Amino acid sequence: MKLKPLYIYLLAFIVLLSLEQCRQKDKVRNGKLKVITTTGMIYDAVINIAGDRVDAQALMGPGVDPHLYKATQGDLKKLQDADLIFYNGLHLEGKMGDVFEKLGRIKPVKAISTEIPDSLFRASELYPGTYDPHIWFDVSLWKQAVTRVHKELVISDPENKNIYDLNSESYLKSLDSLHEAVKLSIHSIPDSQRLLITAHDAFGYFGEAYGIEVNGLQGISTLSEPGLKDVADLVDLINSKKIKAVFIETSVSKKAINAVVEGCRKKGHDVHIGGSLYSDAMGPFGSFEGTYIGMVHTNAQTIVNALK
Repeated sequence: MKLKPLYIYLLAFIVLLSLEQCRQKDKVRNGKLKVITTTGMIYDAVINIAGDRVDAQALMGPGVDPHLYKATQGDLKKLQDADLIFYNGLHLEGKMGDVFEKLGRIKPVKAISTEIPDSLFRASELYPGTYDPHIWFDVSLWKQAVTRVHKELVISDPENKNIYDLNSESYLKSLDSLHEAVKLSIHSIPDSQRLLITAHDAFGYFGEAYGIEVNGLQGISTLSEPGLKDVADLVDLINSKKIKAVFIETSVSKKAINAVVEGCRKKGHDVHIGGSLYSDAMGPFGSFEGTYIGMVHTNAQTIVNALK
């Protein structure tokens, strides 16, 4: 009987789990700790804390939408080989939940949002009991996620605790400086123009932290699709406030925002695309925008340049 692709996929996953369970419990530490992260933002936190003391890799690269991401067989192999796995949680990686649950029975699989108090999260209006997962856009909140990464690295690799402690302390100070710099930058935009229009509602934490109104055409997940009324309502809002610019995102289709721009023009208001923002993914690895600090800084400058 010929197996369907789904059955082959599941069988391969079961085999990988079985192999992991057979590994020796006492890890032979003649090599680096193997760390796998889902997003680039988490990977960047790991690298800033651990440097070359770990062998780290992110599953999701530039331009990848984590809401829609599905683990490949290659990803499963990387996850099986990892000593420590970090993911965002709060349903950001919605299609990988079952994978993390199974792997969590046999190795450290840690959601970096777990120890942040629920009171600090933005509640979802559409899905009661769930929260906005885009916590990295409030730098002060992201610091708590970074602290969780530091804690778990020390637990998994206590031999390098002193290095992790020093690096974490230094990085957290850099994040403090970034937080204040972004706040000052956004406050330079005139109050009447302080409205951030994006493809989906990824910047809610950013708006609350730095004092700018935010409206996303789609909800907090790109699984939802904007309707004609969503576009029309946003067009009316932009026209009423005479907003200069709206923004596309590197990991989300431009189609819906282009419809908003066209709708504004038909009503006599010439709004332009103010630039492309990094939302659910950072820039190319190795670039300034490919770091967390670089991504946040670049976003803030793009917003200010378009709206000021």
